Amino acid sequence: MYRTVKATSGRQIFQPLHTLRAAEKELLPGYHPFEWQPALKSVPTSCHVGIIDGLSGWVASVDDSPADTVTRRFRYDVALVSALKDLEEDIMEGLRERGLEDIACTSGFSVMIKESCDGMGDVSEKHGGGPAVPEKAVRFSFTIMSVSIQAEGEDEATTIFREPKPNSEMSCKPLCLMFVDESDHETLTGVLGPVVAERNAMKHSRLILSVGGLSRSFRFHFRGTGYDEKMVREMEGLEASGSTYICTLCDSTRAEASHNMTLHSVTRSHDENLERYELWRTNPHSESAEELRDRVKGVSAKPFMDTQPTLDALHCDIGNATEFYKIFQDEIGEVYHKANPSREQRRSWRAALDKQLRKKMKLKPVMRMNGNYARKLMTREAVEAVCELVRSEERQEALRELMGLYIQMKPVWRSTCPAKECPDQLCQYSFNSQRFAELLSTVFKYRYDGKITNYLHKTLAHVPEIVERDGSIGAWASEGNESGNKLFRRFRKMNARQSKTFELEDVL
Repeated sequence: MYRTVKATSGRQIFQPLHTLRAAEKELLPGYHPFEWQPALKSVPTSCHVGIIDGLSGWVASVDDSPADTVTRRFRYDVALVSALKDLEEDIMEGLRERGLEDIACTSGFSVMIKESCDGMGDVSEKHGGGPAVPEKAVRFSFTIMSVSIQAEGEDEATTIFREPKPNSEMSCKPLCLMFVDESDHETLTGVLGPVVAERNAMKHSRLILSVGGLSRSFRFHFRGTGYDEKMVREMEGLEASGSTYICTLCDSTRAEASHNMTLHSVTRSHDENLERYELWRTNPHSESAEELRDRVKGVSAKPFMDTQPTLDALHCDIGNATEFYKIFQDEIGEVYHKANPSREQRRSWRAALDKQLRKKMKLKPVMRMNGNYARKLMTREAVEAVCELVRSEERQEALRELMGLYIQMKPVWRSTCPAKECPDQLCQYSFNSQRFAELLSTVFKYRYDGKITNYLHKTLAHVPEIVERDGSIGAWASEGNESGNKLFRRFRKMNARQSKTFELEDVL
């Protein structure tokens, strides 16, 4: 968005909103007229609504930070209209390419939306004179993934636009910024409440919007896939990620998942979670807490937003790299024939591993695993570097095979369209994951006896099924939103004027 604004105006645009020129105002939501049929329930009909207070619709609360500085957002429908108008040329181009004459195509458009939401720690100002707000923030954003049309007399819908870079911050439109800690469930659900209400209203209505000079009607389909596991568990009412119910897609417990690593299918859904919450709340069979928990499989809060049960490719990478990093440490220290090594021993293995990775791979030690480190760590070169510190040749071979299998499997959940980009790896995925699981439960049994990490379970058990259902995992990941977080930080530190009235608006 910033790039397009700069391109049209020819000069840098970090200036107060009230000085944005007309060309730039067009790019902000609230500029284009539209209507809904039927009108949206409990959403005003006005079209020209810019940035609103995210708490509009809630009664003012007494709190330690002034409520009017907590959150800013666009109205969801207004933001979607703005995003569609951004794509006007692409949509018209798509219609022309497929020879769908303008006159015939005014209804039957359907728009697929990816929603992302992520928390950020430490967003403090450098030299703040701004309002007292919590030092954590949450951003909620959406990406238009595809626009398709059901032409009259046709069975299949034709896709006329598909987002070429679904994981870029350029296609990821911010909807709502909150100075809230993502772990504060009550505040988060309170602030996102109106967004959820608007989204639910839009599911049952059609948008009438002028595109290419003709009024056309659009239906929206929302898929919340850009969430990390922590956020999914929060939105779907599941226990936190240390729970024995290891998975947000199936009902498996950690012990089951470590004994049967590959044979699971996706069973959880938003509706089922709601039903289970009702059971948890009412306990109709008068069971003990333990029996009840087993019946509802760890659903113990009210799910408040439906997410698409999937696996977040970015966090899958990070989670698995963390796990491999620990395996490397354990292999250096030969844990497989030691019982309970001391903390000092573990620390020394870690130091040796960091030193080796820095020397051979130019990898600086990181406090928390991040995407870039994960990508560099999960390579054949990294495994070769680690093998230099492992004495037993047998163990070296096992490590090489483990990494080899992982490298074969990874493109399947990373690529935007696996059937085109890596068809062979997609075909071999189940075979590779079985072999991978076999290695873990034999050679690396000391680590996986009765326990396994959440993302490793998902990687082994659920990837083929999700790819078959959705066509891709990588395209629906949260990276666009994560990259947007970086922009947010930068604008907040550099460009938000530290005054009570502008700060949040500037950054949004």
